[in-house]
Amino acid sequence: MFDRRAASLLVVALAVVLGLAAPGFSSATFTSASSSQVTITAASDWTPPSVAMASIATPAKDTVTLTANATDGESGVKDVVIEAQPAAGGSWVTVCTATAAPWSCSWNTKLVADGPYDVRARATDRAGYATTSEPVRVTVANTTMVVLGDPGDLVRATVPLSATVYNPGALTWSVRIEYAPAGTTQWKTLCSGLSAPYSCSWATTTYANADYDLRAVATSGGSTLISTVLPDISVDNLAPVVTMTDPGTPLQGVRTFAATATDAHSGVAQVVLQYALTGSSTWKVLCTATVDPWSCRFDTTTIPDGSYGFRAVATDNAGNTTTSAVVTSRQVDNTVSSVSMEDPGAFLTGTVSLTASATSTSGVSSVRIQYAPSGSSSWTDVCTDTSSPFTCSWDTTKVADGTYSFRAVLVDGAGGTTTSATITGAKVDNTPLRGADVQSTNGGAYAGRLENGDSLTFTWTDQINLASVTSGWNGAAQAVTVRVRDGNLVGTGNRGDTLDVQRSGSTVNLGSVNLKEEFVKTNKTVTFNATMTAGTVTVGGVQRTTVTLRLGTVASGQTASLRTTTVAGAMVWSPSGAVTDATGRTCSTAPVTETGTLDRDL
Repeated sequence: MFDRRAASLLVVALAVVLGLAAPGFSSATFTSASSSQVTITAASDWTPPSVAMASIATPAKDTVTLTANATDGESGVKDVVIEAQPAAGGSWVTVCTATAAPWSCSWNTKLVADGPYDVRARATDRAGYATTSEPVRVTVANTTMVVLGDPGDLVRATVPLSATVYNPGALTWSVRIEYAPAGTTQWKTLCSGLSAPYSCSWATTTYANADYDLRAVATSGGSTLISTVLPDISVDNLAPVVTMTDPGTPLQGVRTFAATATDAHSGVAQVVLQYALTGSSTWKVLCTATVDPWSCRFDTTTIPDGSYGFRAVATDNAGNTTTSAVVTSRQVDNTVSSVSMEDPGAFLTGTVSLTASATSTSGVSSVRIQYAPSGSSSWTDVCTDTSSPFTCSWDTTKVADGTYSFRAVLVDGAGGTTTSATITGAKVDNTPLRGADVQSTNGGAYAGRLENGDSLTFTWTDQINLASVTSGWNGAAQAVTVRVRDGNLVGTGNRGDTLDVQRSGSTVNLGSVNLKEEFVKTNKTVTFNATMTAGTVTVGGVQRTTVTLRLGTVASGQTASLRTTTVAGAMVWSPSGAVTDATGRTCSTAPVTETGTLDRDL
């Protein structure tokens, strides 16, 4: 008897074997006697190659060899393109394309102007995947020139400065280093009469906390050489201001510890919260906060009961530190029942999880989680949980929109009750139209840097009236201006650089995006020419509107004011309430955090 099921399984097995053995991409379709169709698709290489530039000796002169190290464990490296770009900015220019190992070529440096350059390699494998290396810096010097070493964007205290005279010949050179307020030509001598190795110390504490330009000037007889200017070097000797928030007493269970910290110049980099037993000078780290609010949750049951002091140590981005006054004689006592309600978040919609933490030396019998309208004492049970984790689901659509408070009530093994501190100010917002997501795409040369070709896409939960985004708009390409401001200018802190959109003659109601990292230098603003277009996506059978911004060239501000962030983060979009759907319902202003894996945006 012919076994159709066995025959079908044999066909599938053969398809898998053939698919795995085939190079590149292959597909095969087989039809069994019952006319059911099986499609197998396989790929031999989903992994991009690895590539890195080998170091280049400085100075580079005449003809030098550039080498990249490239590997690909799947389909193999097809070619490596080596490119160069002036360090001050400009276009990447291909030096050569190597099609076989060793991935190297000759670079005639006499064909380019003297000065610092970035050199990178772009490797492509035989499956078409490409990877671009991080650039390496090299100074091209075919003539006599002077170069001032970069002390960094932020400096404080005493800073070593050094200059180099390349190809000095038989002449004896004297070097002086000069400074000027950033963006001016008011040059003054910082140190002078320097002989090789042309170095001196810059006592920045005698200078105002401000931005400066630096350059080196070399003289020999009647000959004078002037280096490329190093712009916007920020002097910051102003320590941050920090205050430890009183955590209260007694302290039990999981508690929030916090500090307030500000810095008027380079911004706060981190705040370390510390604790020590009363009478001890041995401080231990409770937690380190790198973003505002400077706070953390800490389980006090992990330290012995007793009397403690708490303090905060703030460090700004220039390295200045300040230690707060100590909050003294706070008692940690976990010998009795303790319960704390977790903050569910500032905006609540749909079904949310409510969670409490509870401990008791006599055991926890149950924990009731309750809610009440803000300002009210009418508490309603959401659920009663008898085991950890003490959590339950709350359908916010069953209550009116508005602000609510939450608390947890513990019943211990002896029948006693303990009520948690109240969490206040959570807003229930079930407005039908709201922001759904914000995503960025890197279309430039560097990840983590705003550039021509980068894009940002906003997605709503439904279709919107495009004319409510900006007057008369139908979704076609619209010229706009994208403004990016340092977070210190808008009150969101050093790592809170903020992006919004403008248009001549009309408002653009896209709200704002907290980029959650440093994309522009302190107190700087940069604007880009940009194009705004609309589209739709379908999610779960529902059509949603998307609006995409594609960055063009810099419109105002300086390219030198842009930073390249190396830290992955998640952007937060605050939509505009002026946007409406097709029926005129307004959009929620609840913030939307970028979904997906943390990465370097833009």
